[in-house]
This record gives sequence, structure tokens and C-alpha cells, in this order.
Amino acid sequence: MSATRFQAPRGTHDVLPRDANWWGLVRMLEEVTALYGWGRIQTPGFEDTALYERTSGAASDVVHKEMYTFRDRSDRSLTLRPEGTAPICRAYIEHGMHREPQPVKAYTIAPMYRYGAPGKGRHREHWQLSVEALGSSDPAIDAEIIQLYHEILRRLQVTKWELHLNSIGDANCRPQYVERLNDWLDAHADILDEDARHKRATSPLQVFDVKNPALLEALQDAPKIGESLCDACREHFEQVRHRLDLLGVPYVVDPTLVRGLDYYTRTTFEFIAPFENVNSTICGGGRYDGLVEAIGGPPTPGIGFGAGLERLLLALELENRSFEPPALDVFFVVEDSAQRDRVLQVLAELRRAGVSADTDYAGRSLKGQMTQAGRSGARVIVVVRGDGAAVRRKGAEDEVVPLDEVVGTLSK
Repeated sequence: MSATRFQAPRGTHDVLPRDANWWGLVRMLEEVTALYGWGRIQTPGFEDTALYERTSGAASDVVHKEMYTFRDRSDRSLTLRPEGTAPICRAYIEHGMHREPQPVKAYTIAPMYRYGAPGKGRHREHWQLSVEALGSSDPAIDAEIIQLYHEILRRLQVTKWELHLNSIGDANCRPQYVERLNDWLDAHADILDEDARHKRATSPLQVFDVKNPALLEALQDAPKIGESLCDACREHFEQVRHRLDLLGVPYVVDPTLVRGLDYYTRTTFEFIAPFENVNSTICGGGRYDGLVEAIGGPPTPGIGFGAGLERLLLALELENRSFEPPALDVFFVVEDSAQRDRVLQVLAELRRAGVSADTDYAGRSLKGQMTQAGRSGARVIVVVRGDGAAVRRKGAEDEVVPLDEVVGTLSK
């Protein structure tokens, strides 16, 4: 009887040690967020289901179609994290971060879970960079968080993208707009498909988040939120645009951009890449000034974005960009006559000194070890014979030293 052969579940994928683009991207994202003053936060992989139902909105595809919800052994309803903003806001409240200097700038790189048809750039378990700034209504922080992702693209040398920008107003001006929109939808009810009718029943603004191309085309004639902004929202949006202009971030105003979750207010934005399918958004976000209060916290403005790593890697692939795999500093090739125990001690000493080093653990021949050293990309190969070692650098003659002097030689 043969053993069952298991594979990763449909819609998931393994990230392997050899996936240099993945790990290089993660390192770069950590570097950029640190440069902008963001600190890392990590929230649980699952939360109370009500957290997402209350924040995302019943009309959103996340709640309506995509959440992984289950009951645990105590019959509590829990949901695997479908997006990063709501749990970070929950942590902000739970740990009293509103008493810290504002804004609190927190980011996470974590898996998200959404049930849907898997495809290129769309996974049921996908990794996302979530960047959130809580506690400031300053339009300058809107511009900074957008420019942060722009900087990520610049460093990756990804040029095939377009930034779409909009303002969807707030509690002061949106109700009047929704009334105008509903009047228009009543007069054009025949164009709405089942998905749009569901969205309209719970959140009329979400009709602009449908995927039907023909319907999206028809909705171009519907009233736009930008025509109904109050003075405060209009001024805020003008200031965001002014600062993006100062920072050299190009954008187009997209009057139908609403994003897919109910908690957004004012600024909304998406970075869109030219993928040959509907999954072309590589980063999306916006302002959510009422979200913290909606889940029991004090009135707290906030803004953030989510950016899928898998889609960003597709953008890299589209432009033939890649990361070089990290190379070892030193690889030890050890002949049979060498004092292997002493070699292992030298390895430990080098690593303590911050020098990356490795050796063979598979019993390879001398030739096999040299091949492995080449595959490792090591900058220096140390061939150990008896009590001596030949330090071999590319383009230079071997430097033969006693084994006990290797650490000093390599530290020069």
C-alpha cells in the first residue's frame, strides 16, 4: 500500500528557500517601511467574525462571498484574517495605543485568507503588506502613505502602473450623494445585475465595485461623489493632490473609485498594473476615519493600504526584474585529513563575528564540495587540509594560512 501524497491546498502556494524574488521583496519592504518611521505589528491569524462583519460591510465581497468562517470547540464564530486593517485597529484599541504619540504608524507582512476562484495573482491564502497610520487627519499623511508605495515601486524599477485617486466624502456629505445615486439607480434599474442589486441593498456606493465590464461602463453616466463633496472634504482632497504633486507622484482622478469595503472615507486610491485579467490592482487603500470608533474605540482618523506580495511579484516579472539570491561570505571545503571539529569551531567563530559561513554536511567528495561551494555563491572558498587552509578569492592567488588564523584573515 503506497503512502498518500499530499499537496498544498488549492489556492495556496509554498515559498521555498530558493525563491530569491520573494525573500528579496520582503527584505526590501521591511527596509522602506522602517525608513518612513513605521513599526511592525503582528495580529492573530483569526479574529471574532463580528469584527469583519461590522467593519467591512455586508455588501462587500469579503463578507458576502469570501470569508473563511468556522466555529471552534467552544462554538465561537471565528474568521481567518481576510484583510489587515480591522485587526490592527482592534489591537490599537485593546492595547491603548491612542494614548501613545499620534499617529501610530504600524505595518504587517502577513497571510490573508479569502475564498475565491484561484488564478494568476489571486490566491486563497495570499501574503499582503498592510501599512496603517492611526491618529491623524492631516492630508500630508495621506500623501506620505501613497508615496511610500510609490517609493517601493521605484526601488523595484517597476514602471508599468497607474495610480487612481478619488475622494468618497464623509458622513457629512455622503448621505446627500447616496440619495442622488439611488434616484439614478431607480431610473436605470434594468442595468443592474444580481451582484449590483445585492450591493445596492446594503451599501449603494458599492455598486461601483462590481466586476461586470458592461455595467461599469454604464455606471460612467451615474452621479459622481466628487460632485457632492462638502467644503471640508473638497479641501482635504485638494491638499492630498497638492502634496502628491510636490512629491512627484503621478496620478489620475478616478471618480468611480470607491474600494471594496464599507469603512473607507475621503481618500481612496489604487495602484493598477497592466495584467491581462481583472486582478490588476497591486495596492489599494484609503482613509477610514470612523473605523476605530465603530469597533468601540475613541474617534480616531486613520489611513492605510494593502498590497499583495504575489501581485507585486507579477509586476516584477512583467518587467523582467529580479532579485539576486543572497550569497554566502565563506564556504569551507574540507579534505579527509583535516580536523573537522576545529573547522566547525571556526565556522561558529565567523558567524559570531557576523560573517555568513557554511560547509558540507552530506559527505561529498572534494570535487562535490567544490561544486557545492560554487552553487552557494560564496565570495570566498576556504580549502582545509590538515592544520592549514587555503583562502581562495576570485581573481586572486590562494592565501595559505594555519587554520587557527582563518578568522583573523577573513576579518581583515
